[in-house]
Amino acid sequence: MTFDLSKPAIAGYLSGFANEFATEALPGALPHGRNSPQRAPYGLYAEQLSGTAFTAPRGHNRRSWLYRIRPAAVHRPFEPFTGPQRLVSEFGDSADVPPTPPNQLRWDPLPMPVEPTDFVEGLVTMAGNGSAAAMNGCAIHLYAANRSMQDRFFYSADGELLIVPQQGRLFIATEFGRLDVEPFEIAVIPRGVRFSVTLPDGDARGYICENFGALLRLPDLGPIGSNGLANPRDFLTPQAAYEDREGAFELVAKLNGRLWRADIGHSPFDVVAWHGNYAPYKYDLRLFNTIGSISFDHPDPSIFLVLQSQSDTPGVDTIDFVIFPPRWLAAEDTFRPPWFHRNVASEFMGLVHGAYDAKAEGFVPGGASLHNCMSGHGPDADTFEKASAGDTSKPHKVDATMAFMFETRTLIRPTRYALDTAQLQADYFECWQGIKKHFNPEQR
Repeated sequence: MTFDLSKPAIAGYLSGFANEFATEALPGALPHGRNSPQRAPYGLYAEQLSGTAFTAPRGHNRRSWLYRIRPAAVHRPFEPFTGPQRLVSEFGDSADVPPTPPNQLRWDPLPMPVEPTDFVEGLVTMAGNGSAAAMNGCAIHLYAANRSMQDRFFYSADGELLIVPQQGRLFIATEFGRLDVEPFEIAVIPRGVRFSVTLPDGDARGYICENFGALLRLPDLGPIGSNGLANPRDFLTPQAAYEDREGAFELVAKLNGRLWRADIGHSPFDVVAWHGNYAPYKYDLRLFNTIGSISFDHPDPSIFLVLQSQSDTPGVDTIDFVIFPPRWLAAEDTFRPPWFHRNVASEFMGLVHGAYDAKAEGFVPGGASLHNCMSGHGPDADTFEKASAGDTSKPHKVDATMAFMFETRTLIRPTRYALDTAQLQADYFECWQGIKKHFNPEQR
């Protein structure tokens, strides 16, 4: 199986989350009974890609063996990338990260570029926390692109990339095979995996959470039981596919928040077979099994958890990826939209499609908001009045929507770009100013 990025993929995917997969594009390309034989089949090179420490517990250990035409070490030396450098990976005070205000923040969508811009050139860091060098925390990027990556390949050594497309499909070629990803789906590209992005629809825009820390995993379900939320079988990993192509290509690496480039004389998508549990995957958010109350009250938003990156504190995650999908609301005598809230965690939200049920205006697809630790937030004035007077004796379907949240245990620090951009809505605070005083001590 080889690549043809001008068309949608016709090959199937491998089903399951972090399974021990085995796949080959040529019969017999996978060695049997060993990982690194003296001579690999077809004259291939055996190479291990480790996503965790060698001695990580077996249940957390992630690695894959790749059988490729040339090892990943074959390229010229790296030098600074000459294109746009709008990425941040260290979130202490600096010229790139000014003091973090306690204000609620909201942004309009990132504009589409005027000049030809590919996926790498269209990346910009909006916020984050921690440190890529220390391998903790995350960076939250936006991308806006209008050109496919041409003879250019990319990888991040800083973290795994959780990609949330908002507009335009992405045909993602990787060392492990190909992922076709559309809005309402997500893709996760592990740390170190080389890939390129083709834009079949021309313009593309979306969100990325770059996880510096522990790998994303499915959450435990507790009393929910053995099924529900994001089911493992719905995660899809590519089958092996390769190209044996030589030419004048460019390899772009992200390390410690900086982009570097190197000349490479061949395509790195030359993996003919692979096996292991460290690989790219995608997931269709429309398959999420939503949990909610069928009696009263609005449960905590942790019921919408898709993926998590765990911390060293039980029950406290470094990153939670949460979605707010279409769902039925049936709770009686209950304020059904998300309630007013202050949170020890910090919340960066995006909107893929439709409208968010707590904000009637101003939060549009492609936009974003940030409510940091203990910043008050909740429904706007219009939403509150309508929900307070609504008929809760009948179920209501929240339809035609897909919002999401990157929630972190530590402060999410907006970058200088995020605070200075024209997309920052200076009047966001106004959405709560119309909230009325209803208190009357004489009337319960």
